[in-house]
Amino acid sequence: MSSSDRSLTPDVIAIIKATIPALEAHGLDIATEMYRRLLAGPAIAEMFDPTHQSKGTQPRALAMAVLAYAKNIDNLGVLGGAVERIAQKHVSLEILPEHYPHVATALIGAIQHVLGGAATPAILDAWGRAYWALADILIGREHQLYDTSAQADGGWTGWRSFKIAQAHQECENVTTLELKPVDGKGVIQAVPGQYLGVDLDIPGHGQTRRNYSITSKPNHDGYTISVRHVPNGVVSTWLNSADSVGHQIRLSPPAGEFVLPEKIETPITFICAGIGITPMIGMIESLAEKTDATPVSVIQIAHSAEAAPFSKKLRELADASENISLHTRLTSVEGRPDANWITSHIPENAACYLCGPTGFMREMVQSLPKAGVPVERLRYETFGPDTGVTD
Repeated sequence: MSSSDRSLTPDVIAIIKATIPALEAHGLDIATEMYRRLLAGPAIAEMFDPTHQSKGTQPRALAMAVLAYAKNIDNLGVLGGAVERIAQKHVSLEILPEHYPHVATALIGAIQHVLGGAATPAILDAWGRAYWALADILIGREHQLYDTSAQADGGWTGWRSFKIAQAHQECENVTTLELKPVDGKGVIQAVPGQYLGVDLDIPGHGQTRRNYSITSKPNHDGYTISVRHVPNGVVSTWLNSADSVGHQIRLSPPAGEFVLPEKIETPITFICAGIGITPMIGMIESLAEKTDATPVSVIQIAHSAEAAPFSKKLRELADASENISLHTRLTSVEGRPDANWITSHIPENAACYLCGPTGFMREMVQSLPKAGVPVERLRYETFGPDTGVTD
């Protein structure tokens, strides 16, 4: 398809809008079929976490994204936040322009397969144009992000080799790994809240890629990541074992937009459940070092004291700063918190950062506004595909 065929003309927009009922009825089937076709190639398959396929979260996220695109194709500005999240994720996994045709072929083939005769040539052509219109936006933004990383102090392009230099147990089911560049040169000073793309070759299992939040303070020497052990999880089991220390892995530069604003004008509240603390710990440390009087409230929810990552560090930060308050909820003792308990620890007009299991965040995003916290004050980070927390 030539560049002239990628414009979103009124006719194309009208056809895409007309397919919304079909997407609402068959979107998940289309997404599932698309991934079946796309992941048939091993080079593409290694970019994806198979758990997200087996659990259906990746197809569901794609189905929701395609439907949102169709509904807003005449007003793409409202999708700016979603486009940025996708672009950031893509650069962390080293998605390149040459990968996009594979997705186009799989998507159009899936639409035709699922809808059968209802997928007329006009519909397939319109969706081909719509796909490439969005792809061009993403490719352009990803090019900017790659260039920024390459030109940064300590920056690089592509995958860079790091050694797992040390490991220590953060809590009973989380290990923190210290990653040092093999070439001994400096690294990009990450913004607190960002994550790394990790390319691993696990002995006996082969190549795979994951994303992990950076849990170290910004520096030019290396990074740390903190990995929760998932029962029967190949990657997390290996990273949580002593066998991983000394091995080399490859990292893409820091990525992600779940970060603090450059200018903080309101109190900040961090609401984390379980491993959801990982993108926040760097933000909390950076706020603790500031000399201004920004009130910071940290609400940590964990099953038990033994399963609460960074609980000791959080207590030390709270004890050392008059501006940081820490509120811990152990669900094995006190049960799950409701929105009223959460809001009782949120300062007035605070910006609220959420991270944790999707079910927990969905509950918070739906219940906190009813308890008096406007939805526009909520920001959240999801691990894996964004299946939505507002649906």
